[in-house]
Amino acid sequence: MTLTVTAQPRPRGVPWAAAAACLLSFAAFWLAQRAADVNLLDLSVYRAEGETVLSGGDLYALRVTSANLPTTYPPFAALLFTPLTLVGVPEMQVLATLANLLLLVALAHLSLRLVRLGPPGRGGRVTAWAARPRAALWLAAVVVWCEPVWQTFRYGQINLLIAVAVLGDLTRREGSRWAGVGIGLATAVKLTPGLFVVFLVLAGAARARSGGQAEWWNPWLRQAARATGTFLVVTVASHLVLPYDSRRFWTEMIFETSRVGRTEETANQSLSGVVARLLHTTDPGVWWVVAAVPVAVLGLVVAVRAALRGDRPVAVVACATTGLLVSPISWSHHWVWCVPVLVLLAVRARPVWAVAAALVFASNALWWVPHAPAPVRLELHQTPGQMLLSALYTLLGTGLLATLAVRRRGRTPGDTAGAPPDTAGLPVSGSGPGAGRSEVGSAAPRVVAGQPETGEGGSQAVAKE
Repeated sequence: MTLTVTAQPRPRGVPWAAAAACLLSFAAFWLAQRAADVNLLDLSVYRAEGETVLSGGDLYALRVTSANLPTTYPPFAALLFTPLTLVGVPEMQVLATLANLLLLVALAHLSLRLVRLGPPGRGGRVTAWAARPRAALWLAAVVVWCEPVWQTFRYGQINLLIAVAVLGDLTRREGSRWAGVGIGLATAVKLTPGLFVVFLVLAGAARARSGGQAEWWNPWLRQAARATGTFLVVTVASHLVLPYDSRRFWTEMIFETSRVGRTEETANQSLSGVVARLLHTTDPGVWWVVAAVPVAVLGLVVAVRAALRGDRPVAVVACATTGLLVSPISWSHHWVWCVPVLVLLAVRARPVWAVAAALVFASNALWWVPHAPAPVRLELHQTPGQMLLSALYTLLGTGLLATLAVRRRGRTPGDTAGAPPDTAGLPVSGSGPGAGRSEVGSAAPRVVAGQPETGEGGSQAVAKE
């Protein structure tokens, strides 16, 4: 007589501990922001843009708050801001903060999903943990205290929305008809995500060249085309609704980078800001180009090569970091991409490097140097030590690209060597062979004393979402 034992996974319970920790961290964060008397300054600008659109005013003549802040985004963004006028200012601020908290959890989830689309790190242990639903809550509870995230909430910025739109696109299942739409919309709002379109075109062209005629219209090129089409559609639609403002933005405002802010400000964590502070000048001019062009080439090469070998996490992080470094202005709150960066380091790098990077983003060290709002220009007189502190994000990003360029991770037994470039790693949704199994391995669970061997939370295997 043969006794057959079927190993059934225990149903996943609600991750109460992770949810409670996340809520407590968010509540403490909210109280800390209130104690710091944050004013959500940029959110006030967004609301004023929406009001200007509804009243038919001149969008790019607008000056808002005591800081005389101008409109800097394309007209499409102003159209998106019109719903902000439907509620009062206090209600708008509360709703915007709650929305950003939800977006932070979404960014944490997408960052964890991203690392599951690449080779497992450190024997698969960290990658396996990243597959657990509670992981996003624990991660969000921690990264909410990082300086880029703090500043995003402080100003009521849309950086988390942009990052979620882009990362959601880049972690979709291959063949999704929506892949590219998020990048196109993000580019229509803030332009700089357009670098991801360049990356997709280069990666797709490289794959087409190496794969023959069958690969000439591959998923990367289709995604780039869809992103470009989305950008063009909403931009043309914005022109039809706001013809004067659209014409003025695309022929005048787009070239006036000084409208965004002072290049030498400590908050500017791009190469242009570092060069300006290093040279004690308000206009780094050609020296910024000399620094930015090689970094742009290096970053895109790293991203494309990673994509071709199926390492999507490195490809995405390299492209995002490149965009932050080469942009004329990358305020510290633009670096919310630190979330996927930290997750990647936690999976791939030695713990000491992951901890060091986390301390950089959580320490607020760049604000330890003398700084002041306009018209005072204290940043033009920094000492070498102060320059170092005020360049931490830029140095970390440049060092990350350099490390990724010179050190390619070796293949491991659990790797996806030999898989097609755009399908290497795990698919986003569980369909087809192996669905519901962990990237750590696909073997059936071992049965001990009539019970399946289980991991944390009582499940027999770490299932991907």
